[in-house]
Amino acid sequence: MTGFLAGLLVAVLPLLAAGFWLGRRTARPERLGGGLGTPVEHATFETLHTASLAAPPLRAGLTEETARRSARRLRTLLGTDALCLTDHENLLVWDGVGGHHRTEIMERLAGPLESGRGEAFRLHCEEPDCPLRWAVIAPLTVDERVHGTLVACAPRESAVLVRAAGEVARWVSVQLELADLDRSRTRLIEAEIRALRAQISPHFIFNSLAVIASFVRTDPERARELLLEFADFTRYSFRRHGDFTTLADELHAIDHYLALVRARFGDRLTVTLQIAPEVLPVTLPFLCLQPLVENAVKHGLEGKTGTCHIQITAQDEGAEALVVIEDDGAGMDPVLLRRILAGELSPSGGIGLSNVDDRLRQVYGDDRGLVIETAVGAGMKITARLPKYQPGVHQAARLTPD
Repeated sequence: MTGFLAGLLVAVLPLLAAGFWLGRRTARPERLGGGLGTPVEHATFETLHTASLAAPPLRAGLTEETARRSARRLRTLLGTDALCLTDHENLLVWDGVGGHHRTEIMERLAGPLESGRGEAFRLHCEEPDCPLRWAVIAPLTVDERVHGTLVACAPRESAVLVRAAGEVARWVSVQLELADLDRSRTRLIEAEIRALRAQISPHFIFNSLAVIASFVRTDPERARELLLEFADFTRYSFRRHGDFTTLADELHAIDHYLALVRARFGDRLTVTLQIAPEVLPVTLPFLCLQPLVENAVKHGLEGKTGTCHIQITAQDEGAEALVVIEDDGAGMDPVLLRRILAGELSPSGGIGLSNVDDRLRQVYGDDRGLVIETAVGAGMKITARLPKYQPGVHQAARLTPD
């Protein structure tokens, strides 16, 4: 997606720069009020501003609602008397005069929808007061598939309108393609969360229930407490609302998880938490830290005799929350770790690390992946830097428990 946007900017910015330069060379020198510069500079600003207002609705796809919210802006860009947007079967919105031409226009869409090529034609109208006499159909194409059309209507035939409608249709198509990419990204994140949920170890569930059962007769109150911890942990892990959570909620789930682990391993496991209160509201991808703690438990206790200590810290570092999870367990060969993160290997316990690393990079950028320091016999230190603000990263409204 990043490469696509970069290519788009490379293609568009030279055109804007050329147009701006030409405007500076040809416009009259007088200034307009408000500091907007020459008339050409003012027109350039208004065009870009109108396009920026039309873009957000289209980023949600082509529907009646998004078409309605963007149509007037698109008609302003073209300066036409009427404009409509259609999908393959329906006219989604008509903005402007001459709505009685809807049927005639819908009857002319079959060719452009099938071929993906634009078409201009004369409108037949018996109403003397109707200003519309000509229409231009421009297909909306994403990945070489026609999703719908943009139709501009005007009083007279115009080659300029044909070209302008084609350019605006291509711009709309780019917004629709970005919408497709956004949906693909959302589906990918949801799939990865489902994969991560599926990795909640059956052994962990079995061992937790076995530990709870062992207390039923000897310490019923302890069994009840652990059963509540197990219920709260599974409820959080399998919740259905939102791709994001808060650091406070994630740490709360980790506390439930560690309570179950401590019940099994007793004094073999010690955990230290140092959490700055000001970072608790920070939003982060759902099920992002718990797999890292589970990894620390697994590699801290398995393959090692004696005790294991895990330290979890979350510090305020200005625009970021710095989260570190460190254990003094068996550690790992750095070469093996790199292969796991690259997706070349997926041993037991390794998928969680690569899953979290991938999701952090998708949400925050490639420079925001996990930083892992480890060596055989030297434990492991995992660092995650979470921006306090990132566009598109916000917690969904809370719903009642499932």
